[in-house]
Amino acid sequence: MTVLVTGGAGYIGSHMVWALLDAGEDVVVVDRLSTGFDWAVAPEAKLIPADVADTGAITDIIRDHGIEAIIHFAGSISVPDSIADPLGYYQNNTANSLALVRAAIETGVRKLVFSSTAAVYGSPEGDGPVAETTPTVPQSPYGRSKLMTEMMLADAAAAHDFRYAALRYFNVSGADPLGRTGQSTRGAINLIKVATEAAMGKRDGIEVFGTDYPTRDGTCIRDFIHVTDLVAAHLDALTYLRSGGESLVANCGYGRGYSVREVLDSVRRLSGRDFDIRLGARREGDIITSVADSTRARTVLGWQPQHDDIDKIVGSALAWEAALSRSNHVIDETEQTPRRIVLDWTPPHDDMEEVVGNALAFAPVLARRRYNR
Repeated sequence: MTVLVTGGAGYIGSHMVWALLDAGEDVVVVDRLSTGFDWAVAPEAKLIPADVADTGAITDIIRDHGIEAIIHFAGSISVPDSIADPLGYYQNNTANSLALVRAAIETGVRKLVFSSTAAVYGSPEGDGPVAETTPTVPQSPYGRSKLMTEMMLADAAAAHDFRYAALRYFNVSGADPLGRTGQSTRGAINLIKVATEAAMGKRDGIEVFGTDYPTRDGTCIRDFIHVTDLVAAHLDALTYLRSGGESLVANCGYGRGYSVREVLDSVRRLSGRDFDIRLGARREGDIITSVADSTRARTVLGWQPQHDDIDKIVGSALAWEAALSRSNHVIDETEQTPRRIVLDWTPPHDDMEEVVGNALAFAPVLARRRYNR
């Protein structure tokens, strides 16, 4: 059976492709490569540069490749950008998803896993974990565009022989433990990516938006989930739908929160490097506390996360950042034997060494893909 992954050249999508291949699935990737990278796609997958908004192209791809299920990541993900360009977000996240679902239904694809977000909850009352039954009051066009898509999926499932799983992500971070892929998007704004770039000297520091929130240290609190655990939840959702499970919405998070300051402390400690932290004003659209109640994912989907540790998340992100930066300039495309890249910092914990070694060993492969894809 063949699975179509939209946005499979992006951060989470590229991890999903590897996980599907590891599980023995055949994979076709559709990505317009506006923010993703062709070299990030596992070579065993079929990459087709296309836009999910092109219903005709998607219909042909589904028929030509015998697509049985779709995992849908393609879309825009920045809260600040959505405030500046709301119509662009409704187009990319809602209208384009409508086109994809229409193509799926018209070609007989009955199963879809959708990349949603905890932003649909807005800023819920209290600071406890958020369940799927919590009222959805999104505070940004990004959150509203995702909630609209969830509503559209529910209506489509009610009218057609079609089932879906909408997974509401909390804060996705980290990189593949085997070093095969990670977050590579330039100009990323999520906390751990920005902080690891600052630790590696790629940025001149990091700005903290708001230090006067009613939290334990005045900064926002988030539930950070390792990307590997997140894609495992997608595999579980796909298995659930294949076994006849009904459409559902499920949170993906660990149920514990870390403040911005605590995450920055972890990055500094694990990297062994200090970097500038600038304290700024609150940012429009930011939520004070966002922590998941993932009981439904664990009990209904059988999800069993394996990387619930902030140091593991940060350590894998640091390893990837180092490998990514060195692969940009030390690899000669004519080399027959890749050089091993040596990192100029040593992780203080033994359980980080394998992660770092794998990421660094993979860096030459990463560089060669850029030339040969």
